[in-house]
Amino acid sequence: MTQDMNLTAPFEGRHDILGYSPVHVDLHAVHEGGAAKVNGTLTLDLELSCSRCLSHTNQTIELPFKEVFMQKPEDDAEIDEDIHLVIGDKIDLEPYVVENVVVGLPYIPLCDEACKGLCPVCGENRNLLDCGCKQEKVDPRLAGLADFFNKE
Repeated sequence: MTQDMNLTAPFEGRHDILGYSPVHVDLHAVHEGGAAKVNGTLTLDLELSCSRCLSHTNQTIELPFKEVFMQKPEDDAEIDEDIHLVIGDKIDLEPYVVENVVVGLPYIPLCDEACKGLCPVCGENRNLLDCGCKQEKVDPRLAGLADFFNKE
């Protein structure tokens, strides 16, 4: 099965995701040992806002998809927890696709792993320009000691 799915649920409430393409679903099902094994990849293009510098960046995400389905047995036989039990002959894969996309989205999107972010003093993007702002990190609990050592 290869198709594009227009999903909105995985992106709701995500302010760092500025745009997204339909999810390209390329899945293959195999009936093996009384279970349906569905494998493949989910591919989508995202326009993201970098969490450090707030610049826009585009990423293509490829997510592996692997789920196993089995009809619910009549007896109370023990089933592996990684197997999804279904009733009937058809399986709706959309909830599983949505779940895999939600889990596979970047938690903290970055334009680059070496992104320097914004200057906390002036707000300049430090990837584009070194602003030269002085940034002393003083623990507020120890700030009083700074004056102690400056007295002579």
